[in-house]
Amino acid sequence: MSWRRHAWRNRLQTLLLLLALLGISALAGRLLFGEDGMWMALLASLIALVIQPAAGARLTLALYQAQPISVHQAPDLWRVARRLAERADLPAAPLLYYAPSPLVNAFAVGQRQQSAIALSDGLLRTLSMREIAGVLAHEIAHIANGDLRVMSLADYVSRLTALFAVVGQVLLLLALPLVLAGSIEIDLLALLLLAVSPHLALLAQLGLSRVREFDADLEAARLTGDPAGLASALAKIERVTRSWRGWLLPGWGNPEPSWLRTHPATEERVSRLLSLAGDTRDEAIGREKLAYRPDVSPPRRRPRWYPGGYWY
Repeated sequence: MSWRRHAWRNRLQTLLLLLALLGISALAGRLLFGEDGMWMALLASLIALVIQPAAGARLTLALYQAQPISVHQAPDLWRVARRLAERADLPAAPLLYYAPSPLVNAFAVGQRQQSAIALSDGLLRTLSMREIAGVLAHEIAHIANGDLRVMSLADYVSRLTALFAVVGQVLLLLALPLVLAGSIEIDLLALLLLAVSPHLALLAQLGLSRVREFDADLEAARLTGDPAGLASALAKIERVTRSWRGWLLPGWGNPEPSWLRTHPATEERVSRLLSLAGDTRDEAIGREKLAYRPDVSPPRRRPRWYPGGYWY
């Protein structure tokens, strides 16, 4: 199957999942506030799609204490990023940032006109230049495809749905004496739908995230002309970052069902990429045996504990 068929299927899945997400939010608004609530949810989603806070990218980079990578620090890395951005028809190459974290990670922020890609210290020290090129292409594909805006909208709609559910629960608690006294009646079916709507929205958001990851993989293979490079990077990242259960119980991996993950299973992503080996460019990007080591020292800091786990 060619990458074009993969891409069209992923676009269709993205559209369906996004419509499902909007539908769930509109339903939650209607159950809570009637028809006005439905239009309120749709209008809020439209506003979120059109307006993006300019400070969002800067705040994310600041959270990870990311530092700009200058051209003279990593000329080869910048050359690869510019060539990939040119192939993706971006108006400008993303700015490159160095995140002083031992975790093997990379992420993109911004939009097509102005974007940035942060690469962690762990990623730069673990992957080869060929594999880093695949990761850069994956993040540039997210930028070129508008995934950052789509996933931002999905997250906003999911949070809005959760807010409707919380308001409904608070109103139910306030009206509980009247319900027990028999003064008012509660539509149990509507109450149940309102209660489960945040979970349905979350499942749709996770499904949308997995589809966009597949689409970014396919676009990255087209940009680099080297799907095996990204496949190798994904396999290496999986080996480095596997959970402690995977070490204690080989083969256990991620025990949760695939539909509860933000990213598809690595095995499936690698398999799809390797199936595209004969449908890419002759001139591959990133196959040079180059390496980048940042000209900055990661700060010595201990992991910080939060209720959700440790942050480095």
